[in-house]
Amino acid sequence: MRERSIRIVAAPFLNTRPLIEGLTAEPPPGVTLELCSPAEGARRLAEGLCDVALLPLAAYARQGDLVAVPGVCIGAHQVVGSVLLVADAPIDELETIALDASSRTSVVLLKLLLLARRRPGTPGPRFEARPPAELAAQVGGRRGALIIGDAALAAVAQRSYPHVYDLAGEWRALTGLPFVFAVWAARPEVLDAPLVALLQRSLLRGLAFLDPIISDAGRHGVTPLRANRYLREELAFQLDDSLLKGAEAFLQRGALAGLLPATRLRLVGDSPTPLDLHERLDAAARGGRLSANELVTLGERADLVALGAAADARRLSLNPSGTVTYIIDRNINYTNVCTTACRFCAFFRNEGDDDAYVLSRAQLGEKIKETVDAGGIQILLQGGLNPALRIEWYEELFRHLKESYPIKLHALSPEEILHLCRLESLPLETVLARLIAAGLDSLPGGGAEILVERVRTKIAKLKCTGQEWLEVMRVAHRLGLRSTATMMFAAGETLAERIEHLLQIRDLQDETGGFTAFICWPFQPGNTRLPGGDGSAHAYLRTLALARLALDNVPHLQASWPTMGPAVGQAALHFGADDFGSVMFEENVVSSAGTVFQMDAGGIERHVRAAGFQPARRDMGYHALVEEIA
Repeated sequence: MRERSIRIVAAPFLNTRPLIEGLTAEPPPGVTLELCSPAEGARRLAEGLCDVALLPLAAYARQGDLVAVPGVCIGAHQVVGSVLLVADAPIDELETIALDASSRTSVVLLKLLLLARRRPGTPGPRFEARPPAELAAQVGGRRGALIIGDAALAAVAQRSYPHVYDLAGEWRALTGLPFVFAVWAARPEVLDAPLVALLQRSLLRGLAFLDPIISDAGRHGVTPLRANRYLREELAFQLDDSLLKGAEAFLQRGALAGLLPATRLRLVGDSPTPLDLHERLDAAARGGRLSANELVTLGERADLVALGAAADARRLSLNPSGTVTYIIDRNINYTNVCTTACRFCAFFRNEGDDDAYVLSRAQLGEKIKETVDAGGIQILLQGGLNPALRIEWYEELFRHLKESYPIKLHALSPEEILHLCRLESLPLETVLARLIAAGLDSLPGGGAEILVERVRTKIAKLKCTGQEWLEVMRVAHRLGLRSTATMMFAAGETLAERIEHLLQIRDLQDETGGFTAFICWPFQPGNTRLPGGDGSAHAYLRTLALARLALDNVPHLQASWPTMGPAVGQAALHFGADDFGSVMFEENVVSSAGTVFQMDAGGIERHVRAAGFQPARRDMGYHALVEEIA
């Protein structure tokens, strides 16, 4: 077919079998097919780890610069049978809905249907992301579950639910239109005529060989009788004009609700829609959701002042009080022993090094007492991955600190949590639950760096993957912990990879709502083994403004004056930030690379007022402690 190889990904569901039949029965030379969840396929396409993906429609909109193969889709003209909300109570009485977040299209569709039904002034249900295997067990009382794919077909066969809502049928009732769940999508330069023809032929072969696929449905947990109705009557695989209208209606409604970027389904051969920078900046300033392509284009082409003005308008709409918050806490690094040896870190030491340490309780107590005496209410406790410190050490320490001092514990990055999981051979949820019981109050967002695997492999190949970092946060949020999210940039990533990092944060926030704030700073290369990129004030302010526009669902952005200096921190308050971070009693990690800026509470308040805002002390939940301000 062509000299270079083509990597294609699709989900391993029964409904994808007709589309991939021609790719599996007779694999063309140079073409490889990999099966993974819809969400994982979307991530691979976004990170450049595949060329073509059978992409959920919401993921298509998220990317913004893709084209779709004409005439091929996974859709439904009426009911679909495999995208179901199941519950023991009626939909209007549900308080919680467990979500299978592996297909964001189904989640967005559910939210649109709920918005259409909701009475003014009434709260909607709480959403809770769960692994697919756990969803059916979540149903009970006023808890429902969104189940998709083969699991949905099996769920209704195994149990009779009092209330079953077929989302494609509900969409048809609401709009009078069919629904499109997924399309073959790629960047325009990839989908040439031979590849389009290959994917179209693969579907034709699949439709001609439905009988063998139906006979093999047992491997999907579906009977041949049910599979026959599903594949021949409920699903629609040929993207016709009516399905295109349904897709356009979904994209439009999703954009109006702020759930999707504004986009259209562009087929191969269609002309691209010109991007109006001023219109997109205005839309983003009003809270409109931007696609990856729009954010990259703004980052490359928008004037810095115009970008900052849009971010400032967005900050004002999210935080209209005119205050800038800060917290009195202390960043205590309890150990510098670490096995990860990140190339960008000048802080870590190996076991046995002369300057390796673990702080004693007496040393910790002295630091905490000084913080409390200065009005501090929280300790940020992070360290290296020290194999000598077992989970019991953390539990005993947390209990001691909470019993001894009036503080909150904002402690342990996702990397440290995963280290304990590996060290103790315990599940993530168990480790988090034990630490919460011992006194953990919230999680810092350290260790995120850039949540793209090419970059992580380059700068810290022993560190957790981006998906593992996100999973720690997902489970922590489900258990009731709030957390921050971070990004260390200028470490060899591209602008597109920086934007992908931001959108992965946004995606998880859509699921959980558990991030309180976002903090970014440029990599500090001093005393490290990694060359630095552009860490200038200009690059920082540009990145911060893009973050404010990208993270439309994260309420707060923090100015990183400890790395950039107080003056740039003041400027950041006009480029999207509404928080001035923490009083810096001490900082050991960034300062190991040679960057040291310190300020007490009085200095923070003077700088905030000089920037035109009213300072207000806060807690980790960003609740202002107004009584603390003189």
